[in-house]
Amino acid sequence: MSLTKWTIDPSHSEIDFKVKHLMISYVMGSFRSFDANIYAVDEKFNEAEVEFWANPASIFTGDEKRDENLVGPEFFDVERHKQITFKGTFRRSYASESELWGDLTIKGITQRAMLKVKFGGIMKDPSGNVKAGFTLKGRLNRNDWGLVWNKAIEEGGVFLGDEVLINCHIELIKAHDKKKTDAGVRELEDEGVPAEE
Repeated sequence: MSLTKWTIDPSHSEIDFKVKHLMISYVMGSFRSFDANIYAVDEKFNEAEVEFWANPASIFTGDEKRDENLVGPEFFDVERHKQITFKGTFRRSYASESELWGDLTIKGITQRAMLKVKFGGIMKDPSGNVKAGFTLKGRLNRNDWGLVWNKAIEEGGVFLGDEVLINCHIELIKAHDKKKTDAGVRELEDEGVPAEE
């Protein structure tokens, strides 16, 4: 059976999030450095395996001081934790909305997470590259991954909400096929997921 490797086209992809601020509005941000290996049977993504990683130091919220706080020890602690990783598997067919279940690791803490996935289709670009599009959305509780900083406000409530809303627009590019062994073990290339330092 042939396994097709796909990677992210970063110039046409976004990893975005937002968090409630002062109980009345949202702070929005994104990660600017990320990549993934996705292994699917040909161009069928049902049961595809996903290996994703992002650099937390690449976080961007539009405010330099806030970004400095986010990479510090009270939040992502990038001096000790160089990567955010996710390893999971697509579930269900793309007749409707699907789910991506897997293990999300932030600050060395691994918890199960689920994202809703909408398949946008497959198309060739003008250079002949085969592309696949997806939208992924989810809700995470930041406390589950040790992102616990908060502050009470005088009028009641807290400075930041616990729920993080994830919104990703991903364009994949088809790389090449690898043969799946009888034992079902993928023959991966040396480039795999970078190890956390």
